[in-house]
Amino acid sequence: MAYVITQRCCNDASCVSECPVDCIRPTPDQPEFATTEMLYIDPDTCIDCGACVDACPVEAIYPEDDLIDSLARFRDVNAAYFQRHPLESNFTPIVTPARPPKELGTLRVAIVGAGPAACYAADELLRRADVEIEMFDRLPTPWGLVRAGVAPDHPGTKTVANMFESAFRRETLQYYLNVEVGTHISHDELLQHHHAVIYAVGASTDRRLEVPGEDLPGSHSATEFVAWYNGHPDYADRTFDLSGERAVIVGNGNVALDVARVLTADPDELAKTDIADYALDALRQSTIREVVVLGRRGPLQAAYTSSEFLALAHLKGVDIVIDDADLELDQASQAALDDPEIEPSLTLKYTLAKEYAAGRRVDGNRRIVFRYLVSPTVLTGADRVESVEFVHNELVDREGRQVAVATDRTGNIDATLVLRSIGYRGEPVGDLPFDEQRGIVPNEHGRVIGADGAPVPGVYVSGWIKRGPRGVIGSNRTDSEETTEQLIADFTMGRLAVPEAGRAALQTLLAQRRVDLVDRAGWRAIDQAEKAAGKSAGRPRVKFTSREDLLKAARG
Repeated sequence: MAYVITQRCCNDASCVSECPVDCIRPTPDQPEFATTEMLYIDPDTCIDCGACVDACPVEAIYPEDDLIDSLARFRDVNAAYFQRHPLESNFTPIVTPARPPKELGTLRVAIVGAGPAACYAADELLRRADVEIEMFDRLPTPWGLVRAGVAPDHPGTKTVANMFESAFRRETLQYYLNVEVGTHISHDELLQHHHAVIYAVGASTDRRLEVPGEDLPGSHSATEFVAWYNGHPDYADRTFDLSGERAVIVGNGNVALDVARVLTADPDELAKTDIADYALDALRQSTIREVVVLGRRGPLQAAYTSSEFLALAHLKGVDIVIDDADLELDQASQAALDDPEIEPSLTLKYTLAKEYAAGRRVDGNRRIVFRYLVSPTVLTGADRVESVEFVHNELVDREGRQVAVATDRTGNIDATLVLRSIGYRGEPVGDLPFDEQRGIVPNEHGRVIGADGAPVPGVYVSGWIKRGPRGVIGSNRTDSEETTEQLIADFTMGRLAVPEAGRAALQTLLAQRRVDLVDRAGWRAIDQAEKAAGKSAGRPRVKFTSREDLLKAARG
């Protein structure tokens, strides 16, 4: 019996080093790791030891005999990967990274942000050095998108926070939550108290459609909607009109699929999750029966992963609808599909789309409808959104890439709610250098690079603000390892200035400036109160969704 990696794989590769027979691929040192949808276990080599199960932070690995119906197909998904990439084991001994010499003393690092990129960086530093870490976040809670971005019906993905919680129990890491860098403490003050600062602040804004009518009432970013239903305190007062029958989502990445599921889910099923109470109440009153997902390219180039697309087949009371005409491929796409070297995940995407096109249609069911090769041109309406006008696209090869180009064919879809989900963008970080075109802080392997082309001493980046908005939660692990490797090398080589003041001085400074900061004890009080409320309601937790309530809970 082999083990199988399934849908919720987070790609952090914790399982890879734990496998005694080296049968999990791709590994972080392989080129395909940067673009893989998930990791896979070779069924012919697996020895059924279960070491990977204990290492997985999101509970994505199962014995093949224990796979439930919704996950059963992943047995074939794992096997197909190794048919395309036959396993070549590598038993080269793992080299333990060098630790800084003890005579250098304690390395002090400030990390700005408390999401996955920040947490992976902190975890790596704790393992690599004698270190003191202060973690800052403007929200009263840690975990970033794990708490405020992962869909409520994906609770397994959120269990990665348990790994961070366990690693951060020591007083070597201290929380400074509800503290905004740039407002309550400056960048220069952070450097006065630390050898180095790592900015792991993500990509905080969404990309716009740049079409007429985009700012009409009823048109929103998916970022807002996701933060709203997840109880983010900055979005708890938003309202979304769910009184129509159809919503349109522009973009077809995994976030778009999350939103489509939430809009069409049975509220009684959502009531078992940690969705915000006000969002659950609104969704119970919703009259939306159909969600149309628009993608500017074809089904083979869709941005969603095959694993998330596959999961839609098991939604209760929801039909997945695709028109056969939308699955007709251009010559280049058909050639790619016929290529024996094609990645199995791409083949699966198209196979699933064909299955959905021929699949069930049940009267009374809600519907998620996929449209390909279309781009919105205008959002129309008098006082609010009433419809989406779009243009049909065709794929054109440009320098080896298939680019969507508008044709003269147009169409229109009536809708009262439009959510754009076409990507994220980083914002400038204080006085740090910023690349406006790429939306990142310029860096080399995590070292921030100034206008003169030289590294800015003691300043580093990790996560989306470093590499751009791509990858999933676990992608931040290898990214953070790269950044911390540069930081530790600079510390070892004496390139970091010795801080003028230490931990005690920082505590005094912030206690005076931010009397309602949330420390470890405060976060523990919030966490315990939310879980206690959830237990009595049969839910993982009931979130506090306002700063006032979060701070009240933090004070116990």
